[in-house]
Amino acid sequence: MNYPEKIREQAEAILVRYPEGRERSALLPLLHLVQSHDGYVSEDGIAFCAEVLGITKAQVQAVSTFYTMYKREPAGDWLVSVCTNTLCQAKGGQKVFDALSDELDVGHDETTVDGKITLEHAECLAACDYAPVVTVNYEFYDDMDEAKALDLVRELKEGRRPVPSRGAPLCTLREISVQLAGFEEERPAGLEGNAQGEATLAGARLAAEAGITAPAFDPDAPLLADDGAVKQPEEAK
Repeated sequence: MNYPEKIREQAEAILVRYPEGRERSALLPLLHLVQSHDGYVSEDGIAFCAEVLGITKAQVQAVSTFYTMYKREPAGDWLVSVCTNTLCQAKGGQKVFDALSDELDVGHDETTVDGKITLEHAECLAACDYAPVVTVNYEFYDDMDEAKALDLVRELKEGRRPVPSRGAPLCTLREISVQLAGFEEERPAGLEGNAQGEATLAGARLAAEAGITAPAFDPDAPLLADDGAVKQPEEAK
């Protein structure tokens, strides 16, 4: 577990975010942290997380294999995810995936020979109003078709970073893993971008015109304590 001092310092910074006795909740950001160093969750990464948290490697591995954002095999700089769930599928998501699979000569959860691009099916990317969608390292490329998707991966192969349809500028998998671990983006350019999407805003406008709002939050609503007993708001603070 020969991790550099910076990784160990960041691991300590993650731990102090959690109350005493609840440090195990730090496992998810710690997994992102080791992935930011290794490019995937390696055996060394699993052992490191187990050591930091004082739990077994089996416990860490069980979590790392449950969430698809943790890669258990070396992944490329660019994780290309194609949504093939209901609406994206109906609008051509599988055709997009097949075109990229042919172009890159890889299948689901496989990485190109040069180690640069990993392709995967995604069950849902929560962007039905822009279907079909593709993400690269979780940044959105909306309203895709085969031609647009091929242009996208060809830019990646050429070493460029295509501008996402919305959201922050594109990061490598290691760079985005640092952010998912809870640390600020160090590149000034990484803070630029547009998080708004016109289709989403259109829905918000229609809701406003119709007077539709989410139910108001009641700050006096009782909360449940760890033992299941009702805890009054002033006790929960």
